[in-house]
Amino acid sequence: MNYFKLSFFLFFINNISLQAQEYKPLLGHSNEWHFTTCFFGCLTDIYYAKTDTVVNGKPHKILDGYHYISRSFLLHEDVPEQKVYMTKVNETSIEEYLLYDFTLQTGDSIDMVNPITPFPQQAGYFTVDSIRLKTLEDGEDYRHFYFSPSTSNTISNNNCIWIEGVGSMSLINAPSGEPDLNGVGALSCFFKNGQSIYMNLDSIDACMPTLSSTEEISNAPSLVLVQKENRIEIFHTDAIARLQLFEINGKRISSFLNTSRRDQITFETHTLSKGIYVILAEGLSGEKSLLKFVK
Repeated sequence: MNYFKLSFFLFFINNISLQAQEYKPLLGHSNEWHFTTCFFGCLTDIYYAKTDTVVNGKPHKILDGYHYISRSFLLHEDVPEQKVYMTKVNETSIEEYLLYDFTLQTGDSIDMVNPITPFPQQAGYFTVDSIRLKTLEDGEDYRHFYFSPSTSNTISNNNCIWIEGVGSMSLINAPSGEPDLNGVGALSCFFKNGQSIYMNLDSIDACMPTLSSTEEISNAPSLVLVQKENRIEIFHTDAIARLQLFEINGKRISSFLNTSRRDQITFETHTLSKGIYVILAEGLSGEKSLLKFVK
């Protein structure tokens, strides 16, 4: 009986602590996510949210970098409602998706969507199994939301985790995404306004921000990938001997020998299934680099 009373008391105190926790917004002046995949060794991609814009009268941050280089992926946060949305700007339409609802309580369910990701776009309902406070890199406590598929969910079979103020442990626009370094990938670092918030050093040596609150986003890779509707175009390839296209699981799809030292190479993508793809570029001296894109 005493054990039951103690357990109930601790549960009651924990709930009060969670409810009293002040909401920590996800979007700041600048946000920086490092996303790691292990494919021919581990590779970390970086994407950002810094530039402001307004869509349908609402303030947004523009995602840039990684496979968001089209700058048509926007994030909007309703701080009083504790909700984060993604807005996708298309040529003829604007689509809005609810990504995160941080007002959820243990036992609540939410219909998760993963827009424009390798995961099912309509992922089905997930239930909050528990919410726990954990201290992150800035010394602050953040709520961690632990989800599992609801009993009615016939689409997804993986668990997922949200971190208040950070987002998914996978891609930011994949709230139900399963973090998997050997698959789609996993979040390894997150910075807000240049300050380290989240860090996972399982497959990387360190987390260092590349974007400060005062500098502009600047990427100057030797190769430039431009994704169009049914093809990708790769520029500055005159020093590249060979390009190979792989699925994320390592299956090679095609290969191109650049014997004529062309400065631009095109891969047709209309026959590819939805997913993440990797292009392995081999230089004339044997150096290698990776490019990734999402179909």
